[in-house]
Amino acid sequence: MPDDRPYVLISAAVSVDGYLDDTTPERLLLSSPEDFDRVDQLRADSDAVLVGAGTLRGDDPRLLVYAPERRAARIARGLPEYPLKVALSGSGDLDPGLRFWHHGGAKVAYTPTPVAAGLAERLRGLADVVGTGPRLDPGAVLDDLGARGVRRLMVEGGGAVHALFLTAGLVDEIQLAVAPFLVGDAAAPRFAHTTGATRFPQDALHRMTLAGTSAVGDMALLRYLVDRPALTAEDRRWLSLAIQESRLCPPSATAYSVGAVIVGADGTELARGHSREDDPTVHAEEAALAKLAPDDPRLRTATLYTTLEPCSVRASRPTPCARLVLAAGIPRVVLAWREPALFVADCQGVELLEQAGVSVLECPELAAEARAVNAHLG
Repeated sequence: MPDDRPYVLISAAVSVDGYLDDTTPERLLLSSPEDFDRVDQLRADSDAVLVGAGTLRGDDPRLLVYAPERRAARIARGLPEYPLKVALSGSGDLDPGLRFWHHGGAKVAYTPTPVAAGLAERLRGLADVVGTGPRLDPGAVLDDLGARGVRRLMVEGGGAVHALFLTAGLVDEIQLAVAPFLVGDAAAPRFAHTTGATRFPQDALHRMTLAGTSAVGDMALLRYLVDRPALTAEDRRWLSLAIQESRLCPPSATAYSVGAVIVGADGTELARGHSREDDPTVHAEEAALAKLAPDDPRLRTATLYTTLEPCSVRASRPTPCARLVLAAGIPRVVLAWREPALFVADCQGVELLEQAGVSVLECPELAAEARAVNAHLG
């Protein structure tokens, strides 16, 4: 992931059976007084705290650092009295009367670009409003927060927001406080709320690291660290070769020029390819994979280097490249840049790969070079 994105910590309190709340009109208090104090310290230690629209509507939180001595300590360190307050909304439908907007320091709201202007008009200067593209993109949120100087982001919910960041592979740490009771309500919100079947990168084959356990009043605090591997010098070298490969693409005004290289676990090149290599509609990843047998055992431990995010939908072939990568069993992908919304409004190649357990790394320092090959597309 880009180095200037913030460290992402999810903090949540749940019941023993994994619920964030129940379905009664009153807010369910899961935390003990000691846990509320712990959360206050986490906020004070963060550059920004983030919640989703569901939490704002349901709980109407102020999301403050409450202890005066902690606010004073922030000021003494040259920080604002309160961390930046961040709201996410997929619909852009946020009430300007919520307490969130009228307490604490600076605020920013992220929403899909098509509804950003309407939200900005609704809030009327209560917060900066930033569009994240055609959908609510957590990667774009982190990019913008990083540009604002945020180095540590605390995500406080709700369950849909937890799932949004977890499925995108953007979480570094989870602190889960478990209350000593059960809710037992199937309609109540859970820690990571999804609709339908969802695969998380943090699955049984990619276990998180238990970094600590402790008692907080009558609650158990579990601290998990999520492995987010860093790029190596060899990764950058192979991705540079993929960019060189992309320059071999026949020119096109209606498609990107992309290069791909597949490298075995022992560091040897297995195959390479580029867009339109032997067919006007062939993609780079597809061209490289076609040079290997589908059951080549080396693919199961290989890395795919590609200059552009593998496609998630396409008109020219029945199977998009992200699905081809999954079918090949490649466990690791390194890419230079995400696909813009020029030909496809909402490419989800990275999401498809990560949800299936593939490790996906981006190399932002080579993104400009990869984009330059496609400068003619605007």
